[in-house]
Amino acid sequence: MRAHYLQHVFFEGLGSIELWLTDAGYELSATRLYESAGFPAPAEIDLLVIMGGPMSVNDEAQFPWLVAEKNFIREVIDSGKPVLGICLGAQLIASAMGGNVYKNSVKEIGWFPVQSCLETDKKEFVFPETVEVFHWHGETFDLPPGATCLASSAGCKNQAFQMGNSVIGLQFHLETTPQSAEAIVAHCRDELVEGQYIQTKEEILAATAVQYDSINRLMADVLKYLHR
Repeated sequence: MRAHYLQHVFFEGLGSIELWLTDAGYELSATRLYESAGFPAPAEIDLLVIMGGPMSVNDEAQFPWLVAEKNFIREVIDSGKPVLGICLGAQLIASAMGGNVYKNSVKEIGWFPVQSCLETDKKEFVFPETVEVFHWHGETFDLPPGATCLASSAGCKNQAFQMGNSVIGLQFHLETTPQSAEAIVAHCRDELVEGQYIQTKEEILAATAVQYDSINRLMADVLKYLHR
């Protein structure tokens, strides 16, 4: 099995996803869009993971590869392969499949709860009734046609969604580790200004091992769902 991931900046890698994929027997390959924009044929991969990044899906003039990336994402989804999008990755799925992406009324940066949109008897992936997760985003999206909302929060209505049985988009970061949290703080610290849902550097990095373990286990559950 081969899992391919799309990485938009060098400091936002797979985090806890990498260990889960390798333990599950996947070979890993990547398109690092900050270096080149070559994509495999959808038939050559078994799972696509789309990571985050500080750019907007609407920045096509500044990042022309966004056009090709969205086309590739659409092709993989149309092929029926499992697809997971995280933060920018979720926004790219939404945009590629017909949803609008735009600035949210507030930025969410730090550890804040999300709530499940679904009852436990649904066939879609069901999040806990409420769970604290790590956020770093300033944009949001309308659900693409046919998508189901999986999670919401006080600051952002559409926090997670699912399309069919094989496509999940997460606005938040379940893959975050202490090392990846330090990296994003180091490279995006200019965004840490006063705001209703913006924590300080100290608050973000004070997260405990229990918090990281909680989100990483939930990330594993999402991957298991897509791996079925």
